[in-house]
Amino acid sequence: MATIRSNKKIAPDIFQLEISAPLIADKFKAGQFVVVRPLSESERIPLTIMRGDQEKGTIFLVVKAVGLSTKELCGLPEGAEICDLLGPLGQPSEIDQFGTVVIVGGGVGSAVAFAVAEALKDAGNKIITISGARNKEFVILEKEFSEISDELIITTDDGSYGKNGFVTDALRSLYEEGRKINRVIAAGPVPMMKLIAEITKLHQTPTVASLNPVMVDGIGMCGGCRVLVGGEIRFAGVDGPESNAHLVNFDSLMRRNTAYREIEQRKEHECKLDAAIREEETDE
Repeated sequence: MATIRSNKKIAPDIFQLEISAPLIADKFKAGQFVVVRPLSESERIPLTIMRGDQEKGTIFLVVKAVGLSTKELCGLPEGAEICDLLGPLGQPSEIDQFGTVVIVGGGVGSAVAFAVAEALKDAGNKIITISGARNKEFVILEKEFSEISDELIITTDDGSYGKNGFVTDALRSLYEEGRKINRVIAAGPVPMMKLIAEITKLHQTPTVASLNPVMVDGIGMCGGCRVLVGGEIRFAGVDGPESNAHLVNFDSLMRRNTAYREIEQRKEHECKLDAAIREEETDE
């Protein structure tokens, strides 16, 4: 069983959970994710693993409580059992010695990119991290990123902490300063990743985006995680979640991500598969 080892609030509506999952912790590689169903009546939600601890047999997730299922997960106390935990899923990040790598994280996207940043640092790269938040209250993982980054740039929309502005402003500044950037990793809101891709394309910097489409099973069977990359259909749960940012159709991804927003907020919404199984059991 997957047991909550700790659950702490690290920012408004943002929680860091340590979960006992020895098999997942043993197999996990940077960039991979899990699919979680907190309670038997919850929806399945994909969450990128922030860090895995093989010795303790645990994984760390950073979760923003925005929808019903994420609120249910973040509401679980220490010692509670998670109904379902599947993983690790997806393709691991490409880890190599690239040179100077800029990690750009917006909101909880910073947590999504953390494991990749850590692995790239261990591979001998120079890591410049740009972490953005709405204001000082929403800044997350500052201590953790400072430990693995050669340079950490924090931006806030209102200027209450770090640099005033957006992560895209900070990225532009690096180019304006004449910094040599060999690779960019982006994780966060889709509009942010789209703009980052436009900036880096001008400078011909290889860029990777961690995609976050609607996902149900996490293995591509449902088809919900399909994205357009280079004009071809890919399944983020199987082929990703990372893709060449310069080839991603971000407009299509934004449309898909908002298509079911109203349904996702409704308590009575239920997985059709679960409903069918219960109906079958009742008939028997």
